[in-house]
Amino acid sequence: MSELYQVLQPEFERLIFQNAQLDLLWTGGRWCEGPAWLPAGKYALWSDIPNNRTLRWDETDGSVSEFENPARNQNGHTVDRFGRLISCEHQGRCVSRIEFDGSRTILADSYEGKRLNSPNDVVVKSDNSIWFTDPTYGIDSDYEGDAANSEIGSSNVYKIAANGKLTCEISDLKQPNGLAFSIGEHELYVADTGKTHDPNCDANIYGYQIDQKQAVIPSSKRLLTRCDNGLYDGFRIDTSGNIWTSAGDGVHCVSAAGKLLGKIFVPETVANLCFIGSKKNRLFICATTSVYAIYVNASGAH
Repeated sequence: MSELYQVLQPEFERLIFQNAQLDLLWTGGRWCEGPAWLPAGKYALWSDIPNNRTLRWDETDGSVSEFENPARNQNGHTVDRFGRLISCEHQGRCVSRIEFDGSRTILADSYEGKRLNSPNDVVVKSDNSIWFTDPTYGIDSDYEGDAANSEIGSSNVYKIAANGKLTCEISDLKQPNGLAFSIGEHELYVADTGKTHDPNCDANIYGYQIDQKQAVIPSSKRLLTRCDNGLYDGFRIDTSGNIWTSAGDGVHCVSAAGKLLGKIFVPETVANLCFIGSKKNRLFICATTSVYAIYVNASGAH
């Protein structure tokens, strides 16, 4: 078995290629985060949060350039169903969108009259609602944003409905971070990285059922998986429902039932990832100072 992989369940062997390479695409960041794939342009974007910039990797020639600088200490990104870029801003303390004409629209920056903490990661549901996490990392210090006290007093998960209404959907996590919907969108997965603030907080990903009104059922919370190395931060889902998630030692692959199938080892702590390419079968991995990529035998879910 290659030193690149650790196979823990037979299913994982069918999801990887033994002859695949872990490609170093770029290095030179301070804390690389929040990747997103924009298929129309054949490029991926990610954040270098402390350096207050977003970067772009071009699939056609492998070049890297600055996409935005300064970038309001952006963290997580996603692309909505119309191809527009959605961004979580630490310094802006908001979720914003780049419109077709290049202008910026603030979608949410406060809840019940109080400023958000520092939106972290974001996903878009098939009904065009936007779901995001709001921990305090961007206001904890001046390193990833502007130091400030939390006005809300808690770290929550929010939904921006298609009509623009903002609701708090999850309020029982210490520092909600990465999130994604299951296949069929009947469950929302959320990582809690609260161990950074409370050593007694478990490094888990939890699942929450979604009701017919497209709201979280709080009582449905279940432990999906516990991280055995570092923290689970950002993650994405493949078309079979497997979760490909960041961890301290690389990328972990977890089944929809919560079973750890295997690992891809990366030489730096991984923060986040996404699927890229026309077949969405290549992992684009943000790992501390660098960006890596590797082909897998799986395709990212929409």
